[in-house]
Amino acid sequence: MILKVYTSLWLLFLVNSVWTRSVRQVYDDLDPDHWSHYTSECPQECFCPPSFPNALYCDNKGLKEIPPIPARIWYLYLQNNEIETLSEKPFMNATHLRWINLNKNKITNNGIESGVLSKLKRLLYLFLEDNELEEVPAPLPVGLEQLRLAKNKISKIPEGVFSHLENLTMLDLHQNSLLDSALQSDTFQGLNNLMQLNIAKNSLKKMPLSIPANTLQLFLDNNSIEVIPENYFSAIPKVTFLRLNYNKLSDDGIPPNGFNVSSILDLQLSHNQLTKIPPINAHLEHLHLDHNKIKSVNGTQICPVSIALEEDYGYYGNIPRLRYLRLDGNEIQPPIPLDIMICFRLLQAVVI
Repeated sequence: MILKVYTSLWLLFLVNSVWTRSVRQVYDDLDPDHWSHYTSECPQECFCPPSFPNALYCDNKGLKEIPPIPARIWYLYLQNNEIETLSEKPFMNATHLRWINLNKNKITNNGIESGVLSKLKRLLYLFLEDNELEEVPAPLPVGLEQLRLAKNKISKIPEGVFSHLENLTMLDLHQNSLLDSALQSDTFQGLNNLMQLNIAKNSLKKMPLSIPANTLQLFLDNNSIEVIPENYFSAIPKVTFLRLNYNKLSDDGIPPNGFNVSSILDLQLSHNQLTKIPPINAHLEHLHLDHNKIKSVNGTQICPVSIALEEDYGYYGNIPRLRYLRLDGNEIQPPIPLDIMICFRLLQAVVI
């Protein structure tokens, strides 16, 4: 199970570079006689590398409008420009687009022509970070696999905007203006294959409702969350990486076994208001609790299994798998209690 999870995450993080490298390799051996044809089709403002004819580089050109996109283009780079509008005209022939990077422009919702995105039927990756969007654009291409909308001004998610995005694996909404009211019980409905959801750096006070069941990574850092509801993680039984750094969690806001979840391998609770270590599961491998208000650590109390039983079964039993423990920025004084080392025999690093 753990191997399967890590394999999926590896694919999620590296698919961009792997895909790009493989496509480059395919076209490295193109006949030079075809290069003049590719150059003649290339918009004057952009760069068309002969060894990568499916890519069009129009980034960092000071563009205010998107030039006509040749039909052969799969990968379109338009980041770091002054583009304000997305209209249908430049994309008339671009029926094979897989990837569009429009990060760091000046695009607003009013500047997106109705239906222009949904007509890009083959689009898999859409990057619209660091623009001036106030809501998630709709409608979106149904085949999308990654949607990156970080660093906008998004405070509204239109009803049903994600309902047909069954292939989406990554949704990045961090550093926007989302309130609890923007995340309804059906907001993420339809995202059946979502693996990573990033809602960090928003204005949430509660844990979001109805997270897709297949989510592996949930990032909620830099909000104002105070309470973890009872049995919250039973609805997302595959969650592996959980980040809740820089929130307002206290001991009273965490249920007795709130984080005692076997799927969680990496738990980050740094910069909260905890005075004690919450109960954890024996499968947990990384625990970040730095910069809380913890005064002492009792290994016998926090050990997820009985130390006596652990001594009986040794390495052949269900010993805790914790390998990294961070406790600096609290009120704990060294040395590390011996019972911590007795319980967590696989510990490789403790920061105190």
